[in-house]
Amino acid sequence: MRKGVKVTLVGGVFAVMVGGAGYGAYNLVNGVTGGGGSPAAGPAAVKTGPPTSGEIGEATEKFFTAWAKGDAEEAASYTNNAEVASKILTGYREDAHLTKVKLTPGRATGTIVPFSVRATVSYKGKTKPLAYDSELTVVRGETTGRALVDWDPSVVHPDLKRDDTLQTGEAAAPPIQAVDRHGTVLDKKDYPSLGPVLDQLRAKYGDKAGGTPGVELYVQHADEDAGTETLLTLAKGKAGQLKTTLSAPAQRAAEKAVAQHANSSVVAVRPSSGEVLAVANHREDEFNAAFEGKMAPGSTMKIVSAATLIDKGVTKASGPAPCPDSATWQSRTVSNLPGLAPDENASLADSFARSCNTAFVKLVDEDGITDGTLTEEAQNRFGLGLDWKVGIRTVDGSVPASGGGDRAMNMIGQGEVQMNPLNMASVTATAMTGAFRQPVIVAQGLDDRELAQADGLPASTVQQLRQMMNRTAVSGTGARAMAGLSGSIGAKTGSAEVDGQETPNSWFTGYRGDVAAAAVAQEGGHGGDTAGPIVAAVLAAGS
Repeated sequence: MRKGVKVTLVGGVFAVMVGGAGYGAYNLVNGVTGGGGSPAAGPAAVKTGPPTSGEIGEATEKFFTAWAKGDAEEAASYTNNAEVASKILTGYREDAHLTKVKLTPGRATGTIVPFSVRATVSYKGKTKPLAYDSELTVVRGETTGRALVDWDPSVVHPDLKRDDTLQTGEAAAPPIQAVDRHGTVLDKKDYPSLGPVLDQLRAKYGDKAGGTPGVELYVQHADEDAGTETLLTLAKGKAGQLKTTLSAPAQRAAEKAVAQHANSSVVAVRPSSGEVLAVANHREDEFNAAFEGKMAPGSTMKIVSAATLIDKGVTKASGPAPCPDSATWQSRTVSNLPGLAPDENASLADSFARSCNTAFVKLVDEDGITDGTLTEEAQNRFGLGLDWKVGIRTVDGSVPASGGGDRAMNMIGQGEVQMNPLNMASVTATAMTGAFRQPVIVAQGLDDRELAQADGLPASTVQQLRQMMNRTAVSGTGARAMAGLSGSIGAKTGSAEVDGQETPNSWFTGYRGDVAAAAVAQEGGHGGDTAGPIVAAVLAAGS
């Protein structure tokens, strides 16, 4: 652990009760008189409504003045959560060792005031300047009516979240120099979306990489798995080299591809080994949704559903899977995407390539299919939900046994199913090779962690899945996105409806050679329109 006292941000709301208010109200209600025989005066009216521009300026000035002079208690008194604010503002000086603070407000927009911070970090004879920008919001206090700073940890520093702390001291872990599978250095400057990944790798493997810690100002995240985030280095440590399974060309292509659409994520893996080749996110919050997201995967889930139908003998690629306009199961009626013509003579391969929802819904009541059948296939064949040990924190897919209408909805990747691009890239890799190989981002031998195991798929099921995915990539819903890619290719599109969103999430997964990739673009529409080009770009880069 880093040296020094740890100050923690605590959740909750601090409320102030004016001392005489309750008593005055009680007296008035009960008719108690004060001096001179007149009824006792009630509490003064509390101001309501948004704070005025004058109040915003005054509250901001008082808060900044107290903060700059290091009076945490006074500064906190100008916020609506004084107890919590006082702790982090005390830590700003005592644990982060920040002095000579200069706060300069910008032009307010409504109740939001942007500001710049200039300060000095001093620790055991080492001193460096620090500069950053933040913002605050002024609100009306609910109990006092005063104009107050709406407290949030990000007021102190934009990278602080709930229960995070600012610290200056010896690093908890030595720095690392992460390299790809071929020895190319991977850093945050050249590969910005790797930032959270590199922070977690440093926290977990920094000691094993052989470096020595330096002295830093850093954010200590409340979630220990997230590691620390270095804000300023006062004395450099010695970085130890950490080899990852990533591929610099694939990573570069992934970063460039997700940059085209906000809130998009992509993962590429090597099916023959389970090694992660690329992981990229385009998000303002720096959340690693590619590994940790929990979203309905839409029709990309039909890879697992098709395997279930084949393995249970319900149908086969060339067997019947009629595609009507609509289908109902347990009072849940499902339709297809607009423009998809019905086909009562469709085979499973036809309905898969055209992404027909109703075909899969009609088959959920066949012999051999129960509420838990899809769950068993997902876990036992594809390794989903088995507590993967990838090397950093991940969410490993959830396919619960669902009754009622959700049994049908799960089959088409809605209902209660939740996935992320890492999960779906692994699903595609398993469908392509027949073997579940748990994804890893660093070699298992680095820490001898136990990898998840699953049975994989029968050879005949693999042959049929590859046939259907190839058809989807060549002439089905994935054809436009996959056009121009040569070699052995396959794909599956998905559009996932989300409550409160007008536009569905765009999903796409595919393979080419020994690379499988999956992407999601939130509110990206049809799978082939937004997520499809992201996956295609990563597949084109190879490994």
